[in-house]
Amino acid sequence: MERRQSPEGQSTGKMVFAHFMMGIVAGRTGAADYDDDMTRAKSFGIDAFALNIGTDTFTDEQLGYAYQSAAKNGMKVFISFDFNWFKTSQTADVGAKIKKFGGQPAQLKVGDKVFVSSFSGDGLDLAAVRSAAGMPLFIAPNFKAANAANADAAFNWIAWPNNGANKAPTDAVNVTVSDGDQAYMKALGGKPYMAPVSPWFFTHYGPEVSYSKNWVFPSDLLWYDRWTEILQLGPQYVEIITWNDYGESHYIGPLSSPHNDDGNSKWVNDMPHNGWLDMAKPFIAAYKAGAKSVNKYIGKDQIVYWYRPSLKSANCDSTDNTMKAVSNPSENFFQGRPNGADTMSDSVFVVALLKEPGTVEVSSGKSKKTFTAQAGANAWAVPMGAGKQTFSLIRGGNSVLSGTSPRDISADCICGIYNFNAYVGTLPAGQPDALQTGNAFEGFAKGLAPGLCQPKPLLKSPTSAGPAPAPAEIESGSNDKNIVIAPVEPPVGVPSGGVPVPSSSASSSAAKSATASTSATTSTSTGIATGGGNKITSLSQLAPLNCLRKDQVWAGPAGSDPPAPCDGG
Repeated sequence: MERRQSPEGQSTGKMVFAHFMMGIVAGRTGAADYDDDMTRAKSFGIDAFALNIGTDTFTDEQLGYAYQSAAKNGMKVFISFDFNWFKTSQTADVGAKIKKFGGQPAQLKVGDKVFVSSFSGDGLDLAAVRSAAGMPLFIAPNFKAANAANADAAFNWIAWPNNGANKAPTDAVNVTVSDGDQAYMKALGGKPYMAPVSPWFFTHYGPEVSYSKNWVFPSDLLWYDRWTEILQLGPQYVEIITWNDYGESHYIGPLSSPHNDDGNSKWVNDMPHNGWLDMAKPFIAAYKAGAKSVNKYIGKDQIVYWYRPSLKSANCDSTDNTMKAVSNPSENFFQGRPNGADTMSDSVFVVALLKEPGTVEVSSGKSKKTFTAQAGANAWAVPMGAGKQTFSLIRGGNSVLSGTSPRDISADCICGIYNFNAYVGTLPAGQPDALQTGNAFEGFAKGLAPGLCQPKPLLKSPTSAGPAPAPAEIESGSNDKNIVIAPVEPPVGVPSGGVPVPSSSASSSAAKSATASTSATTSTSTGIATGGGNKITSLSQLAPLNCLRKDQVWAGPAGSDPPAPCDGG
């Protein structure tokens, strides 16, 4: 058997890329504006960015910055031509762009061949592109599977269960991501396959823009399930969709990454996704090593959780701009609730990556579930309840991790819209992450009912939690198959949390009155409070408020931080 070429000396030849949207970064002014993206991606095991480009006037300048930053930071990049903007007849233009940047030090190569990809592009004359580029090319386009045989490799974009027509699956037609894998691999006949991995899909543009579209693909535990599939499949390449496509809600890069707002900030503000990258890190390492299990690549105990900000029962028809009819030649626009919404579960999704077995507790509003977790990777779907979301890991009767998410789940509409994006958090907590004021909010007010939201981050940074009490009873039994889907309970009508205009009411959630966003909750830390007053040694003494009054002093386990004061000071 002919040995496959291995890019850049990788021991297995397996590489992970992340799709990076260049069309939203026109405001970047130098290579340094890409440094954080490059260093962050590299630290999680991502080998290269696929730089998605259209025909914008700023494209070459921004490509230059990206290539410079990648070279400085030890990353690789390659161009992915977006044929929503390019025409397949533009082979000379495509070749010229490759020729201009293909010789840069940061260019990804397979052997001596310049790596090139695309979004769509069926019908592109690859021989003409090679001739125009004037250098050896390794072309891995996003052609349909039936058209992939003439390329060096092929990229499958469809990373979500679907109906075969770019919408959510139906009872009659459900095309799985694995179905797509098999179609491409069969068509390629042994050539390298670039498999897609994506955590989510939700887009919600109304008549306030010319590119109206409004649908979801069922996502739920897709990020966990798909990485588990990738370990079994072992494709030559994996491409994460995406690093920074905020408009379709499948970004795994930070909110703070500099970008312009095309109107997506309405559903992206205060919705960090960094925890998904945390979850992926051991899976990426396992994939590159050719391992079938992630377990030995888990370096620390961690809980990653995500959920939508509102229950599906929330009715936003009276305030959501998508209720207005628009011209719909693309057939991507649906009025009101996004198409496919019923394929999403009213659940909080939890992944525990553990060095040793433990007990995981999840409280969503009034619903509480307890799980016995194995060492390794575990996943659960917990019934979603409006109100606070708390998570803990207990081992040997002691709290290892514990925290409350800064983002409540609401029974009502956040900012008056149907927001099916996901909030992602972790234990231990990540660093706070928020959209930058200015360009990242420039489209915020377009299409929003007036007075419902402010164009700025409003979630507060996470606060420490004291040790969680040991569970009285384990409800679910052991997690023998690594995934437990708990039955979804009826919604609980608790007042809204999230990010509307802060209220002066004393009952407003902490999320409403805060000024900074975060990607996670905090873990239980250590330390002892000193001083007079009534000594409090455990959180159970503070119920139901779970905060310290002025006459109380925290005297919990050695090293633990005190709970937040009741007056918010």
